[in-house]
Amino acid sequence: MESATALFSLIIALPLLGFLINGLTGLFVESYRNKRQLIGSIASTAVFIPFVIAVYFFINMNAGSEALVYKLFTWMDVGTFSVDVAYRVDQLSVMMTMVVTGVGFLIHIYSMGYMSHDEGYWKFFAYLNLFIFAMLNLVLGNNLLLLFLGWEGVGVCSYLLIGFWYTDMAKSDAAKKAFIYNRIGDFAFLIAMFMIFQTVGSLNFDVILGNLDSFTEGYMVAIGLLMFVGATGKSAQIPLFVWLPDAMAGPTPVSALIHAATMVTSGIYLISRMSPMYVMIPEVMIIISVIGALTAIVAATIAITQNDIKGVLAYSTVSQLGYMFLALGAGGFTAAMFHVVTHAFFKACLFLGSGSVIHAMEHVEHGLHKEGKDVHFDPQDMRFMGGLKKYMPSTYKTFLIATVAIAGIPPLAGFFSKDEVLAMTMNAGFVDGGSWVYMMLWGVGIITAFLTAFYMFRLTLTTFHGSFKLPTKIKEAVGSEKFLHENPWNMTTPLWILAILAIFGGFLGVPNFIVETFTHEPAHINLLHDWLYKVNADYSIVMSHALEWGLMAVSILIAISGVWLAFRMYNNDQQEESDAKIASRFGGLYSVWKDKYNLDDVYEGLVANPTVKFSDKVLAVFDMKVVDGIVNAIAGTVRLFGSLFRYLQTGVVSSYALAFVIGVIVILYLMIS
Repeated sequence: MESATALFSLIIALPLLGFLINGLTGLFVESYRNKRQLIGSIASTAVFIPFVIAVYFFINMNAGSEALVYKLFTWMDVGTFSVDVAYRVDQLSVMMTMVVTGVGFLIHIYSMGYMSHDEGYWKFFAYLNLFIFAMLNLVLGNNLLLLFLGWEGVGVCSYLLIGFWYTDMAKSDAAKKAFIYNRIGDFAFLIAMFMIFQTVGSLNFDVILGNLDSFTEGYMVAIGLLMFVGATGKSAQIPLFVWLPDAMAGPTPVSALIHAATMVTSGIYLISRMSPMYVMIPEVMIIISVIGALTAIVAATIAITQNDIKGVLAYSTVSQLGYMFLALGAGGFTAAMFHVVTHAFFKACLFLGSGSVIHAMEHVEHGLHKEGKDVHFDPQDMRFMGGLKKYMPSTYKTFLIATVAIAGIPPLAGFFSKDEVLAMTMNAGFVDGGSWVYMMLWGVGIITAFLTAFYMFRLTLTTFHGSFKLPTKIKEAVGSEKFLHENPWNMTTPLWILAILAIFGGFLGVPNFIVETFTHEPAHINLLHDWLYKVNADYSIVMSHALEWGLMAVSILIAISGVWLAFRMYNNDQQEESDAKIASRFGGLYSVWKDKYNLDDVYEGLVANPTVKFSDKVLAVFDMKVVDGIVNAIAGTVRLFGSLFRYLQTGVVSSYALAFVIGVIVILYLMIS
């Protein structure tokens, strides 16, 4: 057991060690900052070894294994409150650990190429390692407080990485926006933790989930809602999702790691971990599904109108997170985690692919500058791209694979996970006490699936097909395609690995009904469902096999329809013309989508401005008149008494001796009497 504890502790310790080595050495030894290969190798190794160890634990575990708890030390022990730094290795946590460290390692390798010319190279890798450390505490913590430590840690790292290029005020503002919006959700989560401790006297998962009957129904509903509010902040759901698109201001590897594969899935992980509690409060489950479905379709409609390559992927991420919450609220906790895994594969591939494109476009701009041409353009604007598949074959092929996956085309990963999300949503309408609301939400999910296939192929076709548009947009850029080239191996290799995972990752969750239809016996080909059955409290599937086949057929037809329409409208340099047609067809509604539903303006008008005015008119006055008044009054009182008592300080020794004698006499009198 001690050797296992020592081995496990490396999973947590190595990323922290990588942060300390690169961070402290880079801070105090200036010459170290130029050793980029060494810095990148240390940071990558600090993530790769934990991945290997996580795989070892996975191999030595089966679906029926009991959770292992590794206690390192007691963190707090005050009265009846005791919290250990203890980590939980079970089917859910080991799966998340492999995703975090596996995808994280690939992104570290990619970053060695992408950030190679950045002056803050050492600092960037230190932050990445610190983020991995915090994320591992989140997914492995055996109690809510340790999970919350990781929860806050990833929030801090997100702030540091989004605002990495902090001299640009827009990027700095985006970092502050992400930090503030997350604090709102975190406050709700903190209150939920207080309520849980008040009821069961512990924050350990085993104690909480083993004493659910100690909670009153109203108390459990309140805790469930507060935790969900916390999840909406971290996982970017309505009403707290507006920070995530702005977070694309950070370097592209940050978008891939934090805003696709890891941090934004924290809320889904939390609710899955607490699934035995959530199935006892179906009214909260419906709210979760409704918010998830609304977020999915709202973000999808915005994505249709975006021209920034990372902006499309950002809203796509928000939409896919909405799918995950739709599944959670429908009792499909395993379906949600399945989509977490497949989404990590194809969305990380898409973000890194977009980074590869942006890197190439920036190279074009720099090449033109070297020729003495004062040409400036947005390297993330798709309207300047086109025809890149000729110059960047690896980036194109991997990007296309990931696009097919997220569009839900079989047999790629996104098809199986998205189909299971939709199936579990419909299924929730048939379980005992089920609601027709879920059937309506299934319809919203289907519409969103169509939009996803459409806007993702709009992105891919506009970026890689047709002709290179920069020379037609800017006269001085004629001939600039000569600067386009594929990126180095350390940027393309992670793309290929993620693309392969996007192809085959879906076979972890092939639906059982495909086999059961023909054998008429229970099947166990859904490996992920069998793996997580002890951890997740999923609803049982009560639909007929015929209905399941029908739902799958509809899902496939919808995805193919979205792809077909995108090819028809965007395949031959038709982006601006087709966008204009859509704008004309939908009129004011398209303007609402393009303006992102004006949510930032709404929040500023309803929350930010009134808060500033209240602070200026009330709190500032209270601070000056009351707080400062009390402080000044105390100071004035002290000064008054000081001015009176100073007359007793005559400086004459005989006066002091007389006072001393009188004092002694008074004390003796009091003692005798």
